[in-house]
Amino acid sequence: MSHALSGQGRVSEATRTRVSQIANALGYMANPAALHLRKGRVGSIGLCLPDSNLTLPYYLDLALGAAKQALSHRLALTLIPSLDKPSGISAFGVDGIMVVDPQLGDPLLEELGRLGVPVVTGERDVTPGAAWAGTVETDHLAAFVELLDHVYAQGARMVALVGPPPDEAWVADTRSAFARWCGQRSLKPQVRELPSFPGRPIIDVQQAVDDLLSEGSIVDCIISVPEEGALGALLAAHRRGLRIPQDLLLASCVDSRSLQTSVPTVTAIDLQPRLLGARLVDLLAGVLNGAPTQPASVPGHLIIRASTMRSDRLAAKP
Repeated sequence: MSHALSGQGRVSEATRTRVSQIANALGYMANPAALHLRKGRVGSIGLCLPDSNLTLPYYLDLALGAAKQALSHRLALTLIPSLDKPSGISAFGVDGIMVVDPQLGDPLLEELGRLGVPVVTGERDVTPGAAWAGTVETDHLAAFVELLDHVYAQGARMVALVGPPPDEAWVADTRSAFARWCGQRSLKPQVRELPSFPGRPIIDVQQAVDDLLSEGSIVDCIISVPEEGALGALLAAHRRGLRIPQDLLLASCVDSRSLQTSVPTVTAIDLQPRLLGARLVDLLAGVLNGAPTQPASVPGHLIIRASTMRSDRLAAKP
């Protein structure tokens, strides 16, 4: 029966079909542990998320998408926490590991290279010489440029980008795209860099925008890179009596539920984290089964809301 159900051995197609029908009727399911044991595996894959941002909805949604997809591959998902000693990663019995938003200089990445299990990443690893088994990238740049064109059409000419250092691929790519876009329109790119990738995006971005405005910088649009950071910019604007969007346009590079219910609602890019989590699992499962890796990506979608829609639809400035 095992040969008939597994597709192995010398079993006629008619017999294989009949055995499968009977097994389904009886509700039979092969023991997952036994199946993985035969392949020399433990039947579990690991997911590494940025520790400072585990409370953000983006990463929670990504983990849920990965967990659901792992079940479809008969794999258990193990969430790997931040470790004081990266060498502790060897204590986790997993067949492969997914690393989301790998950061430049993270000692965990070096340790993963010694484990001898396949590693795939969610977003490109900017570490020089990095060569993992595969990568799933979010195609956020098309939506980001669409966002920039949208605020430009709404009259913005002095746009400020607030975000962390370019230690992650999508942050570095966003900053490069912003500089190119400004250069094409002879605009001065204003970038306010946060001390590090924020674990407290609302507070950190609020402080950054407060500093930006107190210095006398002239801005008519603020775009927050970190998720929920736009809420901090919203607080800073309200403190100074600035109206959104009449006096200042506001947008976020990452959508979240809080931006959908804020007053006003905030324009943002939906990066589809659950889909990213699912495609990461598909990629790793394929690697474990010997399938050739193919470039994989997840599209981003711009969602225009009240924070960038001026009622008078300002005429384009010269």
